[in-house]
Amino acid sequence: MTTTHDAVRVILDEHASLSAMLTTLSQMVRLGPDASGAGGPERYFDVLRAMLFYIDAFPEKNHHPKESNLLFPRLARAAPQLMPTIEQLERDHMSGEMRVRELMHLLMAWEYMGDLHRPAFEAEAQRYVAFYLDHMRLEETALLPAAEKVLTEADWTVLDEAFTRHTDPLNPRRPRDPQFDRLFTRIVLRAPAPLGLGEA
Repeated sequence: MTTTHDAVRVILDEHASLSAMLTTLSQMVRLGPDASGAGGPERYFDVLRAMLFYIDAFPEKNHHPKESNLLFPRLARAAPQLMPTIEQLERDHMSGEMRVRELMHLLMAWEYMGDLHRPAFEAEAQRYVAFYLDHMRLEETALLPAAEKVLTEADWTVLDEAFTRHTDPLNPRRPRDPQFDRLFTRIVLRAPAPLGLGEA
C-alpha cells in the first residue's frame, strides 16, 4: 500500500513489528521449551514474558488508543458505511488488553505450576495470534485504503502529528526509546527469527 501520510506509514510499520512478534510467538509455542536452545526452559519463558509485556505495554497503550480516539471517529464521520467494520475493530481493541493479560496469566500458570497448564496456554496463544493478525489485516484492507480516500488534509495533519509522536521500540527505522531499551535488547537477542537473533 502506497501512502503520502506519516500516520499510515507508522501504523503499517507498527503492524509489521507486531506481525513479526506474533509469528515468533506462534513459532515458539509450536516448538516448546525443549527446543529453545541454550538456556532451555528458563530462556523460553523469559522471552515469552518479554514479548507479552511488549504487546501489553506498547500496542495496547500507544497504538490502539490513537486509532480508537483519533482515526476511527474521523472515518466514521467521513465514511459512515464503514461503521460495522469500525465497531468490530473497536470491540477488538476493547478485548485486546484483557486477552493479553489472560495469556500472561496462563503462561505463569504453566511456568510455575507445571505442564498440566501447558495445553491451555498453547491453545489460547494460537487463538490470540490468529485474532491479532486478522485484526491488523482488516485495518489494512478495509480501513486504511478508505482513509486515504475520504479524510481531509486537516484530518491528516492531526493524525500524522499524533502517530509520529511515539516510537515503536521494535522498529529499526525509528529512533530507539530509552524507556524500552532493556526490553528491546532482551527480546531481539534472545528470541528466534524472524523477530530476533537467537536460535529457534
